[in-house]
Amino acid sequence: MESYYLNNFEVKPKHSSEEALQKWRKLCGFVKNPKRRFRFTANLSKRYEAQAMRRTNQEKLRVAVLVSKAAFQFIQGVQPSDYTVPEEVKAAGFGICGEELGSIVEGHDLKKLNIHGGVAGIAEKLSTSTLNGLTTDSDLLNRRREIFGINKFTESEGRSFLVFVWEALQDMTLMILGVCAFVSLLVGIVMEGWPKGAHDGLGIVASILLVVFVTATSDYRQSLQFKDLDKEKKKIAIQVTRNGYRQKMSIYDLLPGDIVHLAIGDQVPADGVFVSGFSVLIDESSLTGESEPVMVTADNPFLLSGTKVQDGSCKMMVTTVGMRTQWGKLMATLSEGGDDETPLQVKLNGVATIIGKVGLFFAIVTFAVLVQGLMSRKWQDGTYLRWSGDEALEMLEFFAVAVTIVVVAVPEGLPLAVTLSLAFAMKKMMNDKALVRHLAACETMGSSTCICSDKTGTLTTNHMAVVKSCICMNVKEVSKPLDASSLCSELPDSAVRILLQSIFNNTGGEVVVNKNGNSEILGTPTDTALLEFGLSLGGNFHAERQVSKLLKVEPFNSVKKRMGVVLELPEGGLRAHSKGASEIILATCDKVINANGEIVPLDEATINYLNDIINQFANEALRTLCLAYMELENGFSVENPIPVSGYTCIGVVGIKDPVRPGVKESVAVCRSAGITVRMVTGDNINTAKAIARECGILTDDGIAIEGPEFREKSEEEMLKIIPKLQVMARSSPLDKHTLVKHLRTSLGEVVAVTGDGTNDAPALHEADIGLAMGIAGTEVAKESADVIILDDNFSTIVTVAKWGRSVYINIQKFVQFQLTVNVVALIVNFSSACLTGTAPLTAVQLLWVNMIMDTLGALALATEPPNDDLMKRAPVGRKGNFISNVMWRNILGQSLYQFVVIWLLQSKGKGIFGLEGPDSDLILNTLIFNSFVFCQIFNEVSSREMEEIDVFKGILNNYVFVAVLSCTVIFQIIIIEFLGTFANTTPLTFAQWFLSVFIGFLGMPIAAGLKMIPV
Repeated sequence: MESYYLNNFEVKPKHSSEEALQKWRKLCGFVKNPKRRFRFTANLSKRYEAQAMRRTNQEKLRVAVLVSKAAFQFIQGVQPSDYTVPEEVKAAGFGICGEELGSIVEGHDLKKLNIHGGVAGIAEKLSTSTLNGLTTDSDLLNRRREIFGINKFTESEGRSFLVFVWEALQDMTLMILGVCAFVSLLVGIVMEGWPKGAHDGLGIVASILLVVFVTATSDYRQSLQFKDLDKEKKKIAIQVTRNGYRQKMSIYDLLPGDIVHLAIGDQVPADGVFVSGFSVLIDESSLTGESEPVMVTADNPFLLSGTKVQDGSCKMMVTTVGMRTQWGKLMATLSEGGDDETPLQVKLNGVATIIGKVGLFFAIVTFAVLVQGLMSRKWQDGTYLRWSGDEALEMLEFFAVAVTIVVVAVPEGLPLAVTLSLAFAMKKMMNDKALVRHLAACETMGSSTCICSDKTGTLTTNHMAVVKSCICMNVKEVSKPLDASSLCSELPDSAVRILLQSIFNNTGGEVVVNKNGNSEILGTPTDTALLEFGLSLGGNFHAERQVSKLLKVEPFNSVKKRMGVVLELPEGGLRAHSKGASEIILATCDKVINANGEIVPLDEATINYLNDIINQFANEALRTLCLAYMELENGFSVENPIPVSGYTCIGVVGIKDPVRPGVKESVAVCRSAGITVRMVTGDNINTAKAIARECGILTDDGIAIEGPEFREKSEEEMLKIIPKLQVMARSSPLDKHTLVKHLRTSLGEVVAVTGDGTNDAPALHEADIGLAMGIAGTEVAKESADVIILDDNFSTIVTVAKWGRSVYINIQKFVQFQLTVNVVALIVNFSSACLTGTAPLTAVQLLWVNMIMDTLGALALATEPPNDDLMKRAPVGRKGNFISNVMWRNILGQSLYQFVVIWLLQSKGKGIFGLEGPDSDLILNTLIFNSFVFCQIFNEVSSREMEEIDVFKGILNNYVFVAVLSCTVIFQIIIIEFLGTFANTTPLTFAQWFLSVFIGFLGMPIAAGLKMIPV
């Protein structure tokens, strides 16, 4: 079986081929309820339609942009406009309507933009300020919403509970049983009258309705959980200026006229126009299909919703929102076709298909044997041409039993149990600060053998502060405010001025006034730490920014590992400032400011001294940054790149970023779970090693290497060092991608990778599980990830791994339980039909058993919360068999016991219990049914642990399990004692109840004994 479904029912956790997705669908020939079974699989036909629509839309937009670009070249001057403002727009206080704004931005229509007075004119007509943004007067905002709409896309309506009821009724076997019930009802009423003749038919109808409503309730709850998770996935916040204050806001609250601040990795949240910024490169491939990024400037100021900022930063003014944007229209025309199905879903579809075919064969043979027994009896009596109503009902009962064998034998619930378990786990993981974007990631994380983690913000707190500095060759500790002021008094004035100019101008951060009137620093933790240091030196951010004019900005990125700006000085002349990785910036310097504030050449002794300082800071686990500047010649053009040599070193700062509490313990948990943790960081190697030792990642026999050295290695050398590689410092995104690729393909590891930057997207995409940071991560990184770690904490990644293992093992428990019921129900009914000519379990009874093992069994076993013991086992890895030898041992052993007991009851039961009289058969069949159900109930408890003997550990922590088990027992008592006329049962004596329960309980010590057999 394992090899069959490995060949036919194998898909990848990510990026499965269309061929693989089609292959397993074709093999699922016999499916009872396709609507339910394939609800959580990708709709390939809709996906093809969506792709075709996307291509059409992309082509339309691309042509529109090209045509408008060509037209720009022929525009001579600005012609007066014939545009008239609609009356309702005028009455609301605006000078332009949404349609006109949409046509300007969508059509890249510079001519129209100029007619309306450019960006400033549009701002005026939208009653906004490019400096202070919108005013937050609620009446004005409401009028704006009425005229221009809200920034939300049309979504498909959620399905009601009745839709799930209707889908549950689509089960082919339930429909056939429904027809049987109807015929049974008619024949019974004709033969025996109302109400006695209706009991059998009504019993089947009641059972069908119970199955349908329990199934629909379970499915509806799942759909609500997925809906909640979808809402969480769509929560995106953006920096906006309103009322002169910078604040974080949901993109769904944006309105035309809002001033939005964009940085590298952000997704443009609405259509708009560029207000100000530097080096803005926009990736429009999601809209136009063009891979070449577009430079956005004052000359080409159009920004389209759904595109991504590839480089630079800017302010944009929102012009069009929601369904009026091109992205909104595109989203409305697309029906995504759903996520790819997960590997476990496909594997279990394979198991269900194989067992379904076996079940169908047994059902047909059982029906044939039962009919043959009836026909033989009639032949002997000579009445085969004459049929009584009782015989017709008997034939109908045979058919109903055969159909019900199919109901029980085809484990339709297997693939759906995966979805149930994943939905439960995803909801719980959300509470544990992990947002799962793709279902498959949940189960893949349980198999992970390696985690490649960032350092900053994941292993460390990301709350940075400058604690040491070496300015003008003067090393000083500056962790307290008094230290900074004393440093200021020790440094020459000229050096302090140049230092503050560098800190306040060469930054991606800002000092702003918040709603409460207090100063607040915005920006990355590194920028924030430097700005705080500048303020503690007595600097004034706004005064410093107004003195010089910013001409060019080259933002920091993880490839260059530096940031640069060009300033126009008030006294004339240009100056470039550079900051970044210490050794990289120091290598660009040929001069240094000495203790007297003089600029002196950088000799070998000074270089060695500064390198020693850098290493000393790094060995203390400090992040080091070097600051430098240079005077530029008058011939420098802002079109040219900022020079990379000839700088004067201002100094080096050491930034403390403490290790997160609990990281060391989490790394130790990973090690005991067989998961290797590797640190991949852009920091200095000594800083990385110091932090890695503190976290317990770097061991005595582990290797730490720098990215440039790693990428120079041959493939053979790489494969030798990667197994022992624990730290990679000064790594580029490409190094991370190379490492992940080798770990996956050459070493067969299941790799989880963390990332936060735009450049991490390829590694996140390549990894088995991409983990993006929720706080520090860019939108581009989050979009490429499978799981978003909402608190950026490494301990949360370990929690995700624990939940992943829990999902995998819970499904294994459920499969073990369900296959046991399948095997026993099949063999008991088949063998009984063959040997005695009757089936001990009726259609109604089998439907109840089906519900115990399917919907209720999945609820009980697939929702077991994780325990700490899960992280003491070795990972499954890439090649692990899903139905393991341990499972087969438990399934076959338990099935053999149940079959022997039920067969013994059937053949010797009357003698054992001393049953006589006309009701003896009914009492015996009730006993068999009761014993069989209690065998399943106690087997459900035994299935909580596949290898451990103590199955009661933590049972009360899983309230779902306790509730399902209690409901099953209570309903079983009701069926036996009160619903006999419908379920073909009769009330039992206390002794008979005790024996039934004892037979079921005996399965538990047998299960414990089986677990002691080594496999």
